[in-house]
Amino acid sequence: MSKYVLVSDMTLLYDYHYFPLLDFLPVASSNLVPGFIYRYLKGKISPPTETGELKYAPYSIRKLEAALKMRGLDVAVPHPDFIENFVDEKTEIIAVSTMDPLGLGPLTMSYKILFGSKADPWVKVEWDALMQRLNTVRKGKKAKLVVGGPGIWEFTIRPDMIEKYNIDYAVQGEVDDVVAELFDEITEDRLDKNLFINGYSSFDQDFHRFYVRSERFITRRPNGFPSLDNIPLMVNPSMKSLTEIMRGCGIGCDFCEVTLRPLRYYPVDWIVKEVSVNVRGGYNNAWLHTDEFFAYMHGPKFVPNEDKLVELVQSIMAIDGIRSLNPTHARISPAAAYPELLKKLSKIIGAGPANWIGVQVGIETGSDRLAKLHMPSKALPLSIGADGSWSDIVAEGTKNMNTYYWRPAFTVQVGQESETEDDNWSTVALINRMSNSEVMGRPFEFTVTPMQNVPLGVLKGEEFRELEMNESQLAVYYASYRHLAKMAVRDGFKEGRSGYLSTLINGTLISVGGMAMLRAVEAILKRRNLDLETVKNYMPEEPIIYS
Repeated sequence: MSKYVLVSDMTLLYDYHYFPLLDFLPVASSNLVPGFIYRYLKGKISPPTETGELKYAPYSIRKLEAALKMRGLDVAVPHPDFIENFVDEKTEIIAVSTMDPLGLGPLTMSYKILFGSKADPWVKVEWDALMQRLNTVRKGKKAKLVVGGPGIWEFTIRPDMIEKYNIDYAVQGEVDDVVAELFDEITEDRLDKNLFINGYSSFDQDFHRFYVRSERFITRRPNGFPSLDNIPLMVNPSMKSLTEIMRGCGIGCDFCEVTLRPLRYYPVDWIVKEVSVNVRGGYNNAWLHTDEFFAYMHGPKFVPNEDKLVELVQSIMAIDGIRSLNPTHARISPAAAYPELLKKLSKIIGAGPANWIGVQVGIETGSDRLAKLHMPSKALPLSIGADGSWSDIVAEGTKNMNTYYWRPAFTVQVGQESETEDDNWSTVALINRMSNSEVMGRPFEFTVTPMQNVPLGVLKGEEFRELEMNESQLAVYYASYRHLAKMAVRDGFKEGRSGYLSTLINGTLISVGGMAMLRAVEAILKRRNLDLETVKNYMPEEPIIYS
């Protein structure tokens, strides 16, 4: 039995057959993806240790665990099958980390709006089951239920859900350095007003932060972030071998909260220590978490620090047992501007036809106007206009990435502030052009996922049915899903790390599922009077063929 019990959102515990993009499976509506297919595709859950704890846990949980263990406190990270074994009359806090508990995340909402589904997405189905389980476990005991993590903003939109789930407190902000004090104060029903606010922060339409008083929320005070020296290194392995290399971003896109966090770079030796923890846990890969890989210890105007990036990947690849690595997120413009850097990093990592480096890249739009308006620094160290259009920069970066076996997973947005139909058709043109382009005799390798920028007022009013996409926004969705279906058919049997039979089954489900999704999208768009042939053929510029 433990004083502090740390639990994760269930959807963060599955391996999804290690297939790229299947991690997004839980955002699908539960009536569109049947239960038996969802249960198969989500793969295996992290196994338990001999003591009943999780062998692998989400990175956020591992950070809190490390912080509490540094204080000599009694903390456990139980496997879901054994939660009851760790909660008794002495347990004071059950803390849950979550990413999208209410299904209000951008991608989840995108599916809901496109398909008009009234059924809960799987991520919320799983959350509801977890909350019911935890409340049953703690019934009649003093343990308080505390929820935090990236998805906590959703409770600021739906504060009534806090009462529904019998949550004692929703915690907002980074608390690695003060989690012990926070848990003590929650247990003793007191709050250090120098550290915390009884309330939550939100943003107005100009992305300015403001605070709302609420007794069920606890928020770290403004500018209250752990310094680098106060961020603990994890002591047990994380899910999928995730390791943080920096916090913050600094690019300044006006739709992203991450840019408001101060930049903190982990020293290379710290990163090596955390990767080594994952290697000892049985992993042979390193998944480097950052909101902008090429910004690691960057120079002026976001010029990549080649020496530090090379040192970083060399040091990780030198760890006994490591065979591969990839970053979580990166911008496309450094790839366009510095192909030799990509070549050098790829050689160190050993990238090749059987070892593609996957990375998520937010290109957000094909429009120069929107790019300059909402994310003017995203093109740095290049400049839109002087170095070509934004779509030229994206295409050049994709070509360079593909040349050295990097596969970007792009995201694009519709519904941005002051967006016009011409802006969206520019995005359609970019997707179609790249979907038909080639480099070194190979088709461009990339995925593209459309997301709806949903106004907070719509979320607060639960007016999903009143949010209708216009023709140009629907066109972006169709162009995106056409390319995703093409990729699913082409690569469905190549990815993943399962055996032959599993690869055959998974590849069949993914390729067939990709085409089934496309047909479903086409049927919806036809009912909304979208001219599919116009979208298919919309490509003002010729495809790019690089020899």
